[in-house]
Amino acid sequence: MVLAFGDSLTYGTGAAPGLGYPEQLARRTGLRVINAGRPGELSSAGVERLPALLERHRPALVLICHGGNDLLRLESGKTLQRNLSRMVKLAQASGAAVALIGVPRPGLLLSVPTLYREVAEQAGVPLEAEALAELEGEETLKADAVHLNGAGYGALAAAVEVLLRKSGALPE
Repeated sequence: MVLAFGDSLTYGTGAAPGLGYPEQLARRTGLRVINAGRPGELSSAGVERLPALLERHRPALVLICHGGNDLLRLESGKTLQRNLSRMVKLAQASGAAVALIGVPRPGLLLSVPTLYREVAEQAGVPLEAEALAELEGEETLKADAVHLNGAGYGALAAAVEVLLRKSGALPE
């Protein structure tokens, strides 16, 4: 079982019910994927919420796509990095494999902060660092200034599937 953990981008805000990336990833892979997205959540609250979900669901894999609200609110990058690192460590300590999805900074030049790469490298987990920045830059794949639409989440699910296959979390 896979736990997709994050904020509104995990929840699927901007798409019809069932068209978030976790649901589309489940259909693409045949895996059971729990959507544990919470719109508006800061990474500090995510750190507090994650342990109960790990205990309840006992996932084999945790997909972490978090930090968008920290970036929108111009919270400290060091705090976000520390919180993402704590999320990864909590998931790993529960016995789950982890993959990280980088969230771009808002603005004209969408780019994923290097802190995501640093967290992934330090923890030895795969990172999807390009997909969200590319998708957020494509107006036809967006529902609003921040969120994707169903087609955008479908493209994110495809990118996450590729990451999982390349990393060995799913068979090729």
